[in-house]
Formats: sequence, C-alpha cells, structure tokens
Amino acid sequence: MAVITLTTDFGLKDHFVGAIKGTIYRELAEAKIVDISHGISPFNIHECAYILKNSYKVFPEGTIHIVGVDSEPTAENKHIAVLVDGHYFISANNGVVSLITSEISATKVVEINIPNPLHGSFPVLDVFVQVACHIARGGTLEVVGKLFDQLKELKEFAPRITDNGDTIVGSVIYIDNYGNVISNIRKNLFEAYRNGRPFTINARNRKISEIHNTYSDIINFKLEKNQRKGPGDLLALFNSSDYIELAIYKSDLNTVGGASSLLGLDYRDTITVNFL
Repeated sequence: MAVITLTTDFGLKDHFVGAIKGTIYRELAEAKIVDISHGISPFNIHECAYILKNSYKVFPEGTIHIVGVDSEPTAENKHIAVLVDGHYFISANNGVVSLITSEISATKVVEINIPNPLHGSFPVLDVFVQVACHIARGGTLEVVGKLFDQLKELKEFAPRITDNGDTIVGSVIYIDNYGNVISNIRKNLFEAYRNGRPFTINARNRKISEIHNTYSDIINFKLEKNQRKGPGDLLALFNSSDYIELAIYKSDLNTVGGASSLLGLDYRDTITVNFL
C-alpha cells in the first residue's frame, strides 16, 4: 500500500485534518498516512513548495502527496493530479507543483474529473482523498482525469549575481519554527563564485564571515566556557537542503526570539553575500 502524505495550511485546531484521515482510513483501512506539515502560512504557495520540495524525495517512489493549500477550484485553479519524479501530487493548479519540481519535467498531468464530485468548501476531503485512494489501490491517472497541458508555472525567487561576480543578492524564502532564516542562496552557487575568497554575509546591520555545517560548530570547545560563543549567538550554516541559513544558537522564537525577530527579517527580505 502506497504512503499518502498530507501538507496543508489547515492547522490542528479544527476538524479538517482528522476528517481527512478518517475518510482515508474508511476507504483504505490499511493506509499509511504521514503528516508533512499542517502549519503552512495560509495560502502561501512558495512556503508550501519549499517544505514539499525538501521532503518528498525521502519518501519511496509511488508515494501520493495531497496538497491542501489554496485548493478551492475555480476556472483558473483547476484540480490536477501529477506524476513527476516517481511521485504523485494531488493539488490545485496554483503553481505549487511547478515550484516543487522546477528542475524536473512532469511524466503525466491530468485535470481531475471524477463522477459526481461534491462542490463544497472542503475539496481536499471531497475530491483529493478520492483520487489519492484510487491511486493507492493501483488505479491510473487516466481514470480520474483527462490529460492536461496547462500546468501553471511560478518561478522561484532566484538570487542575482552583481558586481562582476563579487556579490550574490538573495532573498528570505522561509522562516522555520525556531525563527531560523533560510535564504535562496544554495551552497553550489556560493562556492561557484567564491573561488576561495573571504566573504561577508550581510543581513540588516549584521555581518557574518563564516559558514558552518552544523549549529554546534559555532562552539570552540578548546576555549574556556566563558570565552566561547554559544546560546544566543548568531551563526550561518548550510542547512540540510544546502541553503544558506541564519540562526541564533539554541534560540526560542516564543521567548528570547530567533534570527528572524532579532535581525528584523521577514519573507522576501534581502540577504547578500559579498566576496572580498
């Protein structure tokens, strides 16, 4: 039985997530359901894509991903099911699939057209779950829809290279649960322009001249404790998805604050790298 994942902006206060799971289990008692996230910012397609893009690949091929963000159908936001990179995505045609698979072409795309669909305010339950269960039983996409060639494309925020390769101008694309700030500057881009040069990462009025591979690399354990950097100090690292991330070591966004609040950074704000 294929795994079915759920990624939504529903939160956990309301009945939505429970109703989705209950309906899947009613249809497929042996189903395997995994919550990727229900904390996506409401209607934030780019945030949803970032989380899915960096999680779907660890699931086995054949996994079915239900995407419950901006899912209400309209004439310009049709329901689609997509097979790409060996995975199925069931979503509205709002651009999220093109962001998830920006470097990979879809194998098959269909506009969902199931018999007697309910036209209510909960299409993830009324439509997406039916399609997911059909695929999980071994069904094909052609049974639940017709081939579709109008996949909406959204572009990722791409870093800009300026000053003849001496500067990378990036943007904040995600802020995580700790208040860590993730930029759109990838390690391979950084290294391609660095060429062994020293650098500074600039965010608001703060400058960082070192990038770590782990959070605890900020600590020099050879120094006495009162001389070390540690909790509360700012650092940069390449995160698990190879993006440059700014973090406050052992921060708590809800108490002392995180990199986002302490640096005053928000979604789409600028982060630059200057090579010296």
